[in-house]
Amino acid sequence: MKRLGTVLVTVATLVTAGCGTSASAGQGADSGSPVRGGTLKFAISGDPLCLDGHAISSGLNQYLGRIAYDTVTTLDREGNPAPYLADSWTVSPDGTTYTFKLKSGVTFSDGTAWDAEAFKLNLEHMRDPKTKSPLAAAYIAPYKDSKVIDARTLEVHLSSAYTPFTYVLAQSWLGVLSPKAIKESPKTLCDKPIASGPFVVESYKRGQSISYVRRAGYNWAPAWLKHQGEAYLDRIEVTIVPEPVVRFNALTSGQYDITDLVPAQNAKAVEANKNLTFENLTRTGHPNAIWFNTGRAPLNDLAVRRAVVAAVDVAAVAKSVGFGYFPVKDNYLASNSKYYDKTTEGILKYDAGLANQLLDKAGWTGRDGQGYRINAVGKRLSLALPTVESATPSPQLVQVQGQLKTVGIELRIEQLPQAQVTDRRYAGDYDLTSGYWHTNTTDVLFIRYHSSEIPGARIGQNASYLKDAKLDAILAEARRTPDGPKAAALYAQAQHRLIELVPALPQWEANAQWAYQKRLHGVAIDTSHPQPVLTGAWLAGK
Repeated sequence: MKRLGTVLVTVATLVTAGCGTSASAGQGADSGSPVRGGTLKFAISGDPLCLDGHAISSGLNQYLGRIAYDTVTTLDREGNPAPYLADSWTVSPDGTTYTFKLKSGVTFSDGTAWDAEAFKLNLEHMRDPKTKSPLAAAYIAPYKDSKVIDARTLEVHLSSAYTPFTYVLAQSWLGVLSPKAIKESPKTLCDKPIASGPFVVESYKRGQSISYVRRAGYNWAPAWLKHQGEAYLDRIEVTIVPEPVVRFNALTSGQYDITDLVPAQNAKAVEANKNLTFENLTRTGHPNAIWFNTGRAPLNDLAVRRAVVAAVDVAAVAKSVGFGYFPVKDNYLASNSKYYDKTTEGILKYDAGLANQLLDKAGWTGRDGQGYRINAVGKRLSLALPTVESATPSPQLVQVQGQLKTVGIELRIEQLPQAQVTDRRYAGDYDLTSGYWHTNTTDVLFIRYHSSEIPGARIGQNASYLKDAKLDAILAEARRTPDGPKAAALYAQAQHRLIELVPALPQWEANAQWAYQKRLHGVAIDTSHPQPVLTGAWLAGK
């Protein structure tokens, strides 16, 4: 994106290209004309706990948000910001002022108009401390204030240049809500948000189900979706089914039409099933990893961090738990993210011999009665990883535990209630924590590794507690830099610096495995989140 002070984005034209492994592009044409009506039965893996995207960080909102919400921008098929509820925008030469021209004729499901006041109020709602936003607020952290120029024009002021701004406005967590609902009934937004999307939330029963009905008169989908006008489906009935095998069996029996998070061990069977479509979609952002708490011993020692990475055969673990569906990673950015640098591949390697050498040099030369390494004062090399309690520990973590033991490192997998895991996470009371971080911009590296993102007065996401002045400077400059060669060079520097600092053990891409009945047509894959979009979906037959 160039900052010329002129219109940078105009209404996009329809595109015909598909995305990744999506079966949606052109599928309806191959299967007959779309059929209006019917109820889609959708099994999902968890409860989002709240349907107000501004107030949650649940990954489920990546696709649930697309059912009821619209966003100000979208990403086109090349991954660049494009119009959605904003027709166009300009950026000041210093990158701190965005002037948005908004789409006309858009309304929320309560009849309230989408206009500049509504946009302004949504930005303020994301930042309002009462919203307790764990994600949306962080994504617009440089937002300062807005000025309504007229009904269709909003001038947004940032405290500093922030190129990711029009990217993050495309994410489901930043979908827009009715200004009337925000002002008059904010406490109802978690259970029954009033938005402008293709479906309306009819009911939400915590831990059980969510019901959506088609929005009458909807006609402002993004151009890339290739479907304009109202949704075809009458209803979407979402059932919360936490058990993966239960979801898989119910899908194959025809009880459900679509499900998320297909168990990796069942993926091959889904691919072979003539009645099912399988999607293995890579999320942009940060891949699955085990983050190191570099803020305390023993992982404040770079040699120990390097040893942990060298001690774990990630490819073997991925093959065992992912059955070939988890692409192995050895760096800190998803390979489909903008500015991904392939020259970071192959540097961090499995090498048990190197792990032992590094630990010896770091002073962990002794062994106790159980074979674990100890230092000169007899302290055991032990790492704690708090995780949410379950019937059995994660097979992935158990295998990592076994591999670390071969070089003398103890991994304590501590199963605890979710609330305790969260408390310890934000208190920094752990040595290791695992997960991934999906976002549609390479600024994920700032979110996960800039020292200003260390948890403290606000909810930061630097789980590694990493403090590195060189990396901070690179990442701060990168988010101020317009898209182009300079940004690419800065993000390449950041990726290589992370390889030097080793703030985590990279594992595999944050892939999402989806499956749905072949009678379900018109499923599109979102450009911002690689997840199904059901606006143009329709059901054939009974």
